[in-house]
Amino acid sequence: MAKFSYSTPQGSGGAGATASIEKATSIHDRSIGAIISETRDLSAEQVEQILAYQREKGVRFGEAAIALGLASADDVLMALAEQFHYPYAPEERRKLSPELVALNQPFSHQAEAFRAIRTQVMMRVFGEGESPRRALAVVSPNSGDGKTFFAANLAITLAQLGGRTLLVDADLRGPRQHMVFNIENSAGLSSILSGRLESQVIQQIQGVPSLFVLPVGVVAPNPLELIERPAFGLLLRELTAKFDHVIVDTPAAVYGADASVIAARCGAALVIARKNASRIGALQDLVEILAETPAKMAGVIMNEY
Repeated sequence: MAKFSYSTPQGSGGAGATASIEKATSIHDRSIGAIISETRDLSAEQVEQILAYQREKGVRFGEAAIALGLASADDVLMALAEQFHYPYAPEERRKLSPELVALNQPFSHQAEAFRAIRTQVMMRVFGEGESPRRALAVVSPNSGDGKTFFAANLAITLAQLGGRTLLVDADLRGPRQHMVFNIENSAGLSSILSGRLESQVIQQIQGVPSLFVLPVGVVAPNPLELIERPAFGLLLRELTAKFDHVIVDTPAAVYGADASVIAARCGAALVIARKNASRIGALQDLVEILAETPAKMAGVIMNEY
């Protein structure tokens, strides 16, 4: 299980009204029992069997259904997610994208850690009244620190709040977000920065209505030159105006200046290090380099998985 610790730098109405209310009630306002019954296509007799067990044992409907073998734990989690308007990936999607723990296991301790970090990020980067609006660059000293994994799950937790969230894969040296989300990667950021017109480069993520991903597209031979061009800064300003939250994945600092350049364009940076793997010297060097850029340091995350 991945664990994270973080540090930061300094009238009337009657029947007619009742009918209107009932008509306005959405599918999300149904009980857990009703959702599970519909999902499993339970008969009236099976529902009564569950209710009888529930009364006898003093447990919840979902627990009773699981105990009787009439529903699975996954059915209950899906019902909870639907009732509380919380995106939760179906089983087939979880197999395709196993790294997306905030979507696959939204009620786990690991997902809760991401939500705790989301709270800090919301206060330090995406707070109301912040001007100009910032994007958040997720950076790390070395490859394998969990930067891509972290950026993806942070973006999911931000989208789960309901605000339009965009995850930009700006790792033009070793892109992975398209694999993490299992999406098309024929066109993307590199196409835009090189001046090629492409349609639908930003893709909405199935099952998370507020989440969008801009993949890298074709890996370019001149990644640093592309992000140093004015077009990248102009693009980020446009994206931060259109989305509530913009998270940007970056190449590891060991590959060059890409990460610091991207952080400067974004306006904020969050550093990821991996426990028992990241070298203290490399981490300190990265923090010092970022301190010399216009980027606001949001904090340092120690990835313990």
